[in-house]
Amino acid sequence: MNERSPYYIGIAFFGMINGIFNPLFFFVFQISVYLMAEPLFGSTSAIAYFTSLMLSTATVILGGIPAALYERFKGAKEDSTPVSLWIWLACTAILTLPAIGNFLKIGL
Repeated sequence: MNERSPYYIGIAFFGMINGIFNPLFFFVFQISVYLMAEPLFGSTSAIAYFTSLMLSTATVILGGIPAALYERFKGAKEDSTPVSLWIWLACTAILTLPAIGNFLKIGL
């Protein structure tokens, strides 16, 4: 386990929580039913999984944008710095705030 692993685990955890418990899940699910019914053979569970995956991926990507801007501003040439990983983790946690209430109420 290297020094960056806890950051990546935290980022993935917040992405997972936001993908499963986000209040926008049902709105995105309705859009997914319309767009993905044929490719996913109309399977409700597959569409729900796809919706959760889309929300969690969007959380990780959107949380990474400020970290990427920081790295660009600082001129980092190689791997992510600890500061940029903290920024990524914090932004992902902020994006997960709406889902935290549902997570604490329902739990895993």
